[in-house]
Amino acid sequence: MTTDTPISTPSASDAAALRPWEPPMAGTETEHLLGALDRLRWTFRWKAARLDAAGLQARIGTSALTLGGLLKHLAFVEDYTFTTKMRGEAPGEPWESTYRFDVEDWVFVSAADQTPEELYALWDEAVERSRARVTAALADGGLDQQVDIADDHGRHASLRRLVFDLVEEYGRHTGHADLLREAVDGLAGEDPPDGWRA
Repeated sequence: MTTDTPISTPSASDAAALRPWEPPMAGTETEHLLGALDRLRWTFRWKAARLDAAGLQARIGTSALTLGGLLKHLAFVEDYTFTTKMRGEAPGEPWESTYRFDVEDWVFVSAADQTPEELYALWDEAVERSRARVTAALADGGLDQQVDIADDHGRHASLRRLVFDLVEEYGRHTGHADLLREAVDGLAGEDPPDGWRA
């Protein structure tokens, strides 16, 4: 006689604790859109995580892209998207006192002058600011609200468009991060391992 032991499946809260990057299985449009963005953020951060300066500055072939440059670029894009594009405001610090318009690709090239700890903190803090700004904006008008940025004909984008644009930005650069990280130390995979934290 055999006894089958029931397979236990983790509860939704247990699964969220193990894999906080997973979008909801059946949520609202807003939950899915923000969930997709956060999944890409988590995956990007995992791909860039726990490297020394040499690892963050490693390049592939003739490309100038580095994981450190991507961390700084995406930190700037987070702040720029949800200040300048969304509200027409300056992106604030740390960009106001450091950004160099006279240096081509400054956010990418200047990353080589920063420590890994500074680059990780820059990105982590920018993402937290973005989450707070988006939460406040959603409470103030939802995804359909118009934002400051407009096309050449004066048509303003919606908050939905800004978030979709950031999903696209992360999709592109998370793909770059996949290749760069695998070249550094062989780390590969689609998602962080269960329970991973930065």
